[in-house]
Parts: sequence; structure tokens; C-alpha cells
Amino acid sequence: MRLPETVRDILNKLETAGFQAYAVGGCVRDSILGKEPDDWDLTTDARPEEVKALFPRTVDTGLQHGTVTVLLGGEGYEVTTYRIDGSYSDGRHPDSICFTPSLAEDLKRRDFTINAMAVSERGELVDLFGGQEDLARGCIRCVGDPYARFREDALRMLRAVRFAAQLNFEIEAETFKALTELSSNLARVSKERILAELTKLLLSNHPEKLELLYVAGLAPEMAAHFPGVHLDSRAARLPRCKALRFAAAGERITPEALGKLLTELKSDRATRDRAVLLLTAVHKPLPESETEVRRYLSDIGHDAFTELLLLKEAGYGSEETTGGVEQRTERIAKLRALRQEIAERGDCLEIRGLALGGAELLALGIPKGPALGACLRALLNAVLEEPARNEKTYLYAHAAAWLEAQKKENGGAVK
Repeated sequence: MRLPETVRDILNKLETAGFQAYAVGGCVRDSILGKEPDDWDLTTDARPEEVKALFPRTVDTGLQHGTVTVLLGGEGYEVTTYRIDGSYSDGRHPDSICFTPSLAEDLKRRDFTINAMAVSERGELVDLFGGQEDLARGCIRCVGDPYARFREDALRMLRAVRFAAQLNFEIEAETFKALTELSSNLARVSKERILAELTKLLLSNHPEKLELLYVAGLAPEMAAHFPGVHLDSRAARLPRCKALRFAAAGERITPEALGKLLTELKSDRATRDRAVLLLTAVHKPLPESETEVRRYLSDIGHDAFTELLLLKEAGYGSEETTGGVEQRTERIAKLRALRQEIAERGDCLEIRGLALGGAELLALGIPKGPALGACLRALLNAVLEEPARNEKTYLYAHAAAWLEAQKKENGGAVK
């Protein structure tokens, strides 16, 4: 296994100083699978203060857990002292930790065998629990007693499903049995941590593995509004976009329920609002004419419309199930082309793009308040029907006609 030069430099410096040092965890797993690790975590028998003394630039990122971040080559590398975790009275975090000189003791505390491997600067693999074999078998298996691992941190149950989705692995029978029997413990985990794992699951290559949450009994413990959230193989056709995949997952529930779920899980507002918007739109008929496309774009914007077409293309939306894949694909291609033409022409889609502004309408005699807003919307509506109308002469005439119509309707007053 070939380690990055900076990783080898850190390991070598620790070893030269008389310490043991290894890359550990997910980076080893991903390297064996031929994937580029997102980051490299390192472990050593050196204490945090000894690590800090060896490297000129460090950050105290988790001294209470023995972690120091070494800054080298423009990157940060977490270096954690071998440790043994104490009891987990809250089912989330160890009550205490103690350092150990034993790599084996450190690896023994980890969640799954595939995450409990280490590799030295020379590429020597330390695999005490059969992680490499489990990778070859496509198996998610706990290190040691799965009941103990899941009681220590209930989030590990959700992590098992997430890894199954990311790697397209199966969960080993005893691990899955423990997971189902302890599923109620997930209720003790914070919603933020649940959302983080759920998001990784949804953005994986096999988001349909979300259904394991129901098989295992985890779904009712995720959040009050989670039951009803489902995914099938269509979701994998969508780009890895949070809002898109959450909208797909909410296909069987209402937009309001999806919004409540994402609020309960403490999702960021932008993701929540976009997912709700997409779920609302996906159950409506697609526009047919160029004018209807402009109205759609005016309502939800270019980006959301593009994402809506991706959902429709993947087969979401009830009316899109008829006519066959070929007809649906052809129709969506035409809508994409129309959207592109509208964007390239720069058609006015918003009030702020009108050639006539609020100040000019006030000068025409339209009062501030609801009447001004209503007039601007009427002008935009006319321009959405025919973009060439977006010039001052036409809009003045249209606004004047609108004003006269309002006076007639309201006995000379404009409301």
C-alpha cells in the first residue's frame, strides 16, 4: 500500500523518535478498496505533548481524546494516541479514556473490522480482526461483540447501514441481529448526528439501502416524521445533491411532512426549503409551452427547474409513469432546450428585471403598498407571455390600462 509522502513523513518522524506510528481506519479501508481516501488519520503510542514537541505546527483539536492535528504540506493530519475507552453511560461518548502502549487495544475499541486496520510507513498491514477478509467478502461486521459495540455508541447502528450503502456491502448476521434488538437505543442519539449519517447514506451509490432502516427497526427511532420516507434504485440516477435526494426520499409523504422531518433533524434551511420546493413541484404536471416554462422559471428559478427535470427524468412524479421512458426522455430534452434558450436570450423572469420600475409607476399615480405590488405582478405576467413586451412604451401603456381598470372596479379608488 502506497502512502502519501506527507503521511510517510509524519510516520517516519514519529518512528525515528522511538514511537510506533500507523495510518488507521477509513483511509486504510479505502486504500485497500482502491479508492482515494478523503483524509488520513494516524495513530501512535506517543502522547499528545510528545507529538506536539516533534512537529512545529500543530492544532489542539481533541486533547481530551488524545488527538493533535499536525499541519504539513498545506494539509492537516489528525494524530491520536492509542487509547482505551471507558464505559459509555450515555450511549454516545466514553465517560473516560486512558492511553495505552498497545496498538491492539486501540484497534479493539473500533466499530467495524473494515475500520480496524492499520498500516505502517513501510506499508505493513496490521489486521487483527479479519477486516481485509471482510472487505473481500463485502461484509460489515463489528469488532468483537456487536451488542457491546452498539451499546457503546448507538450511532454505530446507523453507520452500519451507511457503510452498507456506500460500499454496497451486506451486514453480517450477528451484527444485524444485535442492530435489530438494540434499535430503540438510536433514540438517544442527537438529531444532528443522525442527519449527518443519513445524508451520507442518501448521497451514496446505493441509497436504496435506506430500506434496511425499516427491516432493522431503526426507522421509527430516526425522527417522528421519518416513517414514510423511502428510496428505491431510481435515486441512484440522481446527482449527489442533498436536496434532490431528500426530495426523492419524500416521494410518499407530503411536502409539509418532509419539511417537518428536515426541521426535526436540524437540517440547514437551504436544503430543507429546496427539498420541499422540489417535492411540491414534482407532483405537478410539467409545462408544455414556452410561456409555461417561463412561468415555471419565474416561480422556482433556473436551478430548481433543472433539478426538477432530473427528478422527472429518474421517474419521479405520478403523471410521468405513463408514456414510457423514451417519450419521457424526449419531452424532458425539449424542456431543457427551452430553458437554455430562455436563459441565453435573457428573458425577464422577475419583477426586478422589468424595464419599468416602482418609482415610475408611482409617478403614474399608482399608490404605494398592495396596489403597486399588484401592478408590478400584472406587468411581469404580460412579459412572461411575450418577452418582447419588456420595454417602457408597452409597460407604461399596460400600467395605465391596469390603473384605469382598477379605478372602474373600485369606484375611482385604487386599493
